[in-house]
Order: sequence, then structure tokens, then C-alpha cells
Amino acid sequence: MGAVRVGARVTGQRVRWGILATGGMAARFTADLLDLPDAEIVAVASRGEASAKAFAERFGIGRAYGDWARLARDEDVDVVYVATPHAAHRAAAGLCLEAGRNVLCEKPFTLNAREAQELVALARERGSFLMEAMWMYCNPLVRRLKALVDDGAIGEVRSVQADFGLAGHLLPEARDGALPPSHRLRDPAQGGGALLDLGVYPVSFAQLLLGEPADVTARAVLSEEGVDLQTGALLSWESGALASLHCSIVGGTANTASVTGSAGRIDVPYGFFHPDRFVLHRDGREPEEFAADPADGPRGGLHHEAREVMRSLRAGETESPLVPLDGTLAVMRTLDAIRDRVGVRYPGEARRERPVTPV
Repeated sequence: MGAVRVGARVTGQRVRWGILATGGMAARFTADLLDLPDAEIVAVASRGEASAKAFAERFGIGRAYGDWARLARDEDVDVVYVATPHAAHRAAAGLCLEAGRNVLCEKPFTLNAREAQELVALARERGSFLMEAMWMYCNPLVRRLKALVDDGAIGEVRSVQADFGLAGHLLPEARDGALPPSHRLRDPAQGGGALLDLGVYPVSFAQLLLGEPADVTARAVLSEEGVDLQTGALLSWESGALASLHCSIVGGTANTASVTGSAGRIDVPYGFFHPDRFVLHRDGREPEEFAADPADGPRGGLHHEAREVMRSLRAGETESPLVPLDGTLAVMRTLDAIRDRVGVRYPGEARRERPVTPV
């Protein structure tokens, strides 16, 4: 039996998914979705019919659309996963919300806070479900870490450190030891740069634990095209807490995170945004290691966020308590502030936008 949608609520044995885009992220998510017995993928859409058909054949999907609008209008689709490059998130997610679809939109949610606020306002107006695909927030081990911090396991949080960097020159697309200017990570028109693609993770990690910062300072090294090759940011809170964050597309970093409190510390090793373990250090006690439960599925799987979407839809929720829309907006405001400090602006953006307030 298929699902029946009543507003944002979905009832029935299976939740019916549409996949919008056919790139690497779409393929990873679709592969994980196929492992969930209560999920059904009914359609895929791309800008070209050939790529949509090839994707449909690869994953055994029944319908392939050569334009986004046909997927958005498909009444058999309960929720659409938007996996386009992030410069197209506003248009793709907005099209689906306008047509009455529920939406899971890849991170970074949009190019800037203004676009994010427009999507959130549209979803709330239509009563549709909307969530950023911040899989880190849905990871069971990250949720355990947050619960420990919230319960005071390390006392009051004093500082957060996190970094995410990759060696762009080692990627298959690199030419002569560097990514070409047309690559999505270097193209301003595609929202290029380290910050939106990678830096969103350190920022989101810090704000998961501390909320929106009171002040932001940042420095960056920019490419000839005007996107950030690497960025360092220092966030501060009224409590006195600080976060030192770094992202890069010109060098592979440790990709670790650490949270220090007044009574201890939590260290998260490589791959902090999809960890398989972390270590809790409490003053006067032996270190305690927390490991991922094999029953939770593959390390870092995207199925965690898919399960959360389906749980929310069955509960009739228009947003997830794990990835709340106000939190997504707060992260986008911080990313805007960092870009403002380092001078990165994308085509069509005003030189200095007015501050965006929560919806």
C-alpha cells in the first residue's frame, strides 16, 4: 500500500520519494534510501531527459522527468530530495514547495540567508514539510554527544574547535595541480568556495552546541575568481564561549572537532560530522569512549536523515526537531557574516545586505 498525504502528514506503509538532480549526492542518497523498507522512490528529475533516464535505469526508478516542474507536480510524490548544486537550491526547492510537495534540501540550504528565509516562509505559508539535509544532526553518535553536553557532562562549554579541508588538487577533476576555474568549488556562479561546501559543517557543529553567535570575525585566502580557498573564523557568544573554525579546498586537514567545557572535554576524531566514535574526558576520571552502534547502520549513512524525514511526515510535523528551520536560518546568517568579513559575494547579491531576522 502506498502512502496518503494529508497536508504535511503522510500515512501508509511507505513514503514515496522524488529525487531532484542526478549527481553524486543524489546517487549516494538514493542508494541509502533503497535500503529502507518503508521508502519508495517513484520518480527522478534532471534538467535533461537523458540523465534522468540513465539515473532511473541505474536505480530502478519508474519515472524519469527531463525537467523539474513535472516532478514537482507529481501527486504520487510525498517528498522531494533536492540534490542540485547549492546555487540552484532556492529555485528547485521553491518550485517543489509551490506545487505542494514536502522537501528535503541538501546543505548548504541556500546561497544566503535571504534565500533561506524565502524558502522557510514559503513552507510555513503552505504548511509543507521542509528540512535541510544536515545529516550530521541526525547521526545517532552526534546526537549522543549533544545530549552529554546538554546534560552538563563537561560543564559549561568554553570553546569549540572544528575543521574540514580537502586537497582540491588531488581530486580527479584537477588539472595541472589545481581545480580549474570552471569547477563548482571555484565558480562564483555556482556558489563556489570552501565555506559553503565544507565550512558549513564546522559552523553547524558549533551552533548545534552553542546556538547563534553574538559576534563573528574571519579571514580568508581568495581565488582569482573571488571565492574562498580557505577560511578561518572565530565565533563568540555572550557566555564567553569561543569557536575556532577552519575550512579549505587547498589542503587536507585533520577534519576533527573538540568541545571544551569547564569540567572536561569531548574529542571527535577524523570525520567529526559522521563519527564512528568520540572520547569524553572528565576532570578526575578516566577517558570514556563512545562508539557507534552497528545496529544503527553504515557509518555516516544518509539513511539517518531519510528516517527522520519519514518520521516527521508520519507525525504530521512541518519541520524536524533535530534540524529545525530556525537553526538552519541561524547558520545561514553566520555564513553570510563570514562571507561579509572576507569579501566573498556571489553574482546577483547586493554588496551589503541588510541583516536577516528569523521568520
